[in-house]
Amino acid sequence: MSELEPKRSDAIEKAAAQSVPASGQEASPFLKQLKGFWVTFSTMFKKPLVIEYPEVKPETQPRFHGRHQLNRYEDGLEKCIGCELCAWACPADAIYVEGENNSERNQISPGERHAKVYQINYLRCIFCGLCIEACPTRALTMTNEYEIADDKREKLIWEKEDLLAPLRQGMLMPPHPMYPGADHHSYYRGEIKEAHPSQNQNSQVNK
Repeated sequence: MSELEPKRSDAIEKAAAQSVPASGQEASPFLKQLKGFWVTFSTMFKKPLVIEYPEVKPETQPRFHGRHQLNRYEDGLEKCIGCELCAWACPADAIYVEGENNSERNQISPGERHAKVYQINYLRCIFCGLCIEACPTRALTMTNEYEIADDKREKLIWEKEDLLAPLRQGMLMPPHPMYPGADHHSYYRGEIKEAHPSQNQNSQVNK
């Protein structure tokens, strides 16, 4: 035997010999067909795995990574402070943020800054969730909504207006001043439960 010829294992040769049926012991064609029909017949009584989507929509897990949402505080001010940490953490470069300073007439979020521009490109997003882990104020979270497909590429670049959470009861549409006697620490600690009447009055004056 040449030194370059690979050596054959005895175990492989034994297994190959056992896999070849002995003469006269091979199953008849009818039994082979019957075995195949039995596999098909047995599946007729199993619960189907197919879901009639979109008439029936499957339930997602509680921690499912769906489309993003920009959250608000209980008085309506935005949680996003325009720090751009989510954009830095995104491995697909799918998030674009432009921050802007708050002012007395344009108070969008507690503290000094807010997000003037916020975009998520869902053509790039891989739904990994690293952006929500980087957010220091829990402004950015991911919902269970997964129906975001569209027929045009430009429609898959979502703007801030598309991502903002809707106003709930007790909230006011910013801009409006912070809760009387509160600072940004009060918001971060969850001490603000709803909007104050003075916030609504001042917001009308600012407008």
